[in-house]
Amino acid sequence: MKITEPSGISTLPRRFALEAYATLLVALFIASCAAPDTQHQIVISTREQKLALLDRGNLMAIYPVSTSKFGLGDWRGSRYTPLGQLEIAEKIGDNAPPGAVFKDRRRTGEIVTPDSPGRDPIVTRILWLRGLEPQNTNAFTRDIYIHGTTEERLIGTPASYGCIRMRSSDIINLYDIVGVGAAVTIVDTSLTSAIPGFVPRDTLAIR
Repeated sequence: MKITEPSGISTLPRRFALEAYATLLVALFIASCAAPDTQHQIVISTREQKLALLDRGNLMAIYPVSTSKFGLGDWRGSRYTPLGQLEIAEKIGDNAPPGAVFKDRRRTGEIVTPDSPGRDPIVTRILWLRGLEPQNTNAFTRDIYIHGTTEERLIGTPASYGCIRMRSSDIINLYDIVGVGAAVTIVDTSLTSAIPGFVPRDTLAIR
C-alpha cells in the first residue's frame, strides 16, 4: 500500500529556514544602520597628556593619557600621533577582563598585570580611530587606537608608538560611554584652548 505524505509537511523545514534567514538579514540591516554617536566628543591634548570626554558639549571627565614619544604627525610607517579631527571607527574588546592582551585586534587569551617587567602589549579595550582630514588620512591604516596599556606608570608622559594609551580602568569607563562615530579631536594645545568655555572643576572625575 502506498502511503501519501500529508500535504505541506515537506515544505515546513524550508519555510523555517527562509524565515530564519530573513530574520538574520533584518538584524544585520538594523545593525548596519545604527546611528553614529553624535552625543559624545573626545578631545585629546598632547601638550598636557590629557583626554577630555564631553557629553553634548558638557565636560564629563578628564583622564591622563600617553601619546607618542616620537612626536606628532601621520606619515605612513611613522610612529607619530596624528593631529586633527578623527572619529571612532570600531570598538573592540567587549567584556574582556582588565589586562586582556590583544594582537592584531584579537584576544590572545593572555592577561598581563599593570607594569609587568618587559611587557608592553595592547590590553583591555581598543577604540580604533579613522582620520577625517588630509593631515590624518593614514590614521586608520596605521592602526591608531585609544587603548589600554600595561605601562601605567608612564601614563601622563609621551611614551607610546603613535596610539593614545590609557589605564585599563579608564579605557573601560570611556569604552562603555562612547559609541562608533563619536568625534575625536587631537590637538597640540591645552584643553582650555581647544574646548570653548572649558573651565576645570574639582567636582569632575579627574583621574
